[in-house]
Amino acid sequence: MSGSDQDPRRRRRPRPGQVVGELFLTLGVLLLLFAFYEAFWTNIASGRMQDETNRALEERWSGAGPGYVNPRGPGTPEPGDAFARIYVPAFGSDWSFALLEGSDDQTLLAGPGRYTDTQLPGQAGNFALAGHRVGMGAPFNDLGELEACDAVVVETQTSWITYRVLPTGVAGGDRAAAATACFTPEQTRKITEGVYAHVEGLHVTLPTDVGVLSPVPNSDVAAGADGLEQLITLTTCHPQFSNAERLIVHAMAVESQPKTGGARPAALDER
Repeated sequence: MSGSDQDPRRRRRPRPGQVVGELFLTLGVLLLLFAFYEAFWTNIASGRMQDETNRALEERWSGAGPGYVNPRGPGTPEPGDAFARIYVPAFGSDWSFALLEGSDDQTLLAGPGRYTDTQLPGQAGNFALAGHRVGMGAPFNDLGELEACDAVVVETQTSWITYRVLPTGVAGGDRAAAATACFTPEQTRKITEGVYAHVEGLHVTLPTDVGVLSPVPNSDVAAGADGLEQLITLTTCHPQFSNAERLIVHAMAVESQPKTGGARPAALDER
């Protein structure tokens, strides 16, 4: 044998197991970098966009900005424009987001957006919103923690509207008891034996289930039907880091008060 054939430092071919291990290690690093980008960097970028959106909203409400459309009037906001603000007291006193018109990917980078075929706040029917759960500001990350009667408050230029999450996973007398805790007797009747008896406060469904956006969710009742309540529907991806399903929250309006004299709804102080 030559001296080079006997050199223990000579280069050896890697074993298949080593190659597979290195590939998995590389894939793991790439996944970690992607998760960091999704959960951290996009939050920073979306946070800046949300700040700009809030400033634009204040300008419209003060009359300093162009193109304001009263969200309770006959018109609708322009695509991408902010028109209201949402608060969920259960998520903390500093949790609030400006709401934008539209549910396309570009709009949702700046905050939750309205499905344009649904109603506006203050209108009978279903005011439905989409929002990201991970990254892009993750406004709806904690939707799964909401419980029956938790408050969802929407601020428009002229009013505060307080919604309460509908009961979930209960029927009959238990559903009635849960509804009585925060809804009027007439609303409780509708929730237990009327047109909203099938509507769950929180549930998981498929992305193809567009019925959750109907004026009465998963019903053919038209938007102009008599006796409709004001609902808000919040939708996001489920589970986290996946878009295989949708997490849905339905809540019903229980109070509307004008924004006069600096008055704010008591629900904003709930925890």
